[in-house]
Amino acid sequence: MTSIDKITPITEATSGPLVVAPVYDGLCTFEFSIVAEVFGLARPEMGPGWYRFASAAVEPGLLRAHGGLHVMADGQADLLERADLIVIPGWKGAHVPVPDELVRRLRLAWERGARLASICSGAFVLAATGLLNGRRAATHWRYAETLGQQHPAIEVDASVLYVEEERILTSAGSAAGIDLMLHLVRGDFGVEAANSVARRLVMPPHRSGGQAQFIERPVQPHHLNRLSNVLEQMRADLQG
Repeated sequence: MTSIDKITPITEATSGPLVVAPVYDGLCTFEFSIVAEVFGLARPEMGPGWYRFASAAVEPGLLRAHGGLHVMADGQADLLERADLIVIPGWKGAHVPVPDELVRRLRLAWERGARLASICSGAFVLAATGLLNGRRAATHWRYAETLGQQHPAIEVDASVLYVEEERILTSAGSAAGIDLMLHLVRGDFGVEAANSVARRLVMPPHRSGGQAQFIERPVQPHHLNRLSNVLEQMRADLQG
C-alpha cells in the first residue's frame, strides 16, 4: 500500500503532519504503542488539522513484535518519503546493524526538512545515520555507555529524559518516550492540546526533558519507619 489516503480512517479525517513509525522484525511493542496512542488515536476534539499516522514496514517478510504478536504495517518504507515526523520505536538491540536502506531514507527525510525522533534504544538507529554526530542525544541509561562507545562523536547524556537538537529528538527509557511525544504535541499544537492528550493517558502533562531519568534513593526499612506507623495508627483510631 502506497496511498496515504487509504491507510486508516484517521488519516482520511485529518490533514495535519504525517507521523510515520518504522516497523521491523522484533518490534518493541510498548514503544510502538506509545507513538500510535499519541498520534494515531482519533481525536475529533482537536479538529481537522490533527496528526495523521501510519506504520511503515522497513524489512521484508513476516514481522514479529514482543509478546508473540505478528505485525502488518500500513505500508512499506516509501511512506518515510512523505513523513513530516518519523519516530523510531526502539530497536532490536545495541549490537544489531541498522539496514542501509533505512539509514538512507532517514537521512533523506531529515535533509528535506522532516523531524526524526527516537524512543529508548531507537537512538542506535538515528546514530547509524551519522546525523547525531556532534550533537547531544539521550537514550536509556543502560544503553548510554554502549552508544557512546560505538559512536564517540555523539555527546550521550544519560541523565535526562529527552533531548531536542536541530529537528532530531531522542528520549530515554520507554516512559520518557511518552514525555517526548507530549513535548512534540506541545510544540505543534500548544499546551492545551498536550494537556488534553495527557489527560486521556491519565498522566502528568509535563515533565521537563532535563529531569533525571531515575534517582537512586534507599528505601527505609519498614521497622524503622516509626512516623509512618504512628500516622497509620492515628488514622485507624479516627475511623474507629
